[in-house]
Amino acid sequence: MEGVRIDSWLWAARFFKTRTLAKTAIEGGKVQIDGNRAKPSKTVQPGQRITITKGTEHFEVVVQSLSSKRGPASEAQQLYEETAQSQARREMNSEQRKLARAAAAAPDHRPSKKERRDIQRFKRDNDL
Repeated sequence: MEGVRIDSWLWAARFFKTRTLAKTAIEGGKVQIDGNRAKPSKTVQPGQRITITKGTEHFEVVVQSLSSKRGPASEAQQLYEETAQSQARREMNSEQRKLARAAAAAPDHRPSKKERRDIQRFKRDNDL
């Protein structure tokens, strides 16, 4: 196999649920190949470094093999190898998000009907 389109490879590697989502991310500049912005039709080769941004997650992977067909997750993980630096950064960000959630005060109950009306009245009066 000479090469596979990047949008197809990202879909087969299970970074995106559909090729359309992969194409949209590529067109939005969320995917780079070897540090350069990619186009959806760009072919990917083994050994290339791909940087993927999905929401708050940043993946940096090295292409190990090619596939244009989506298979089980175990096969998809064989298509790439995530760099150690990328894994460490994602784990650190995950821990920071967990700590931020733990530090945020969670309400002890859902608002009652009266409390909801009070909240709506407060928002309406203060233009929030």
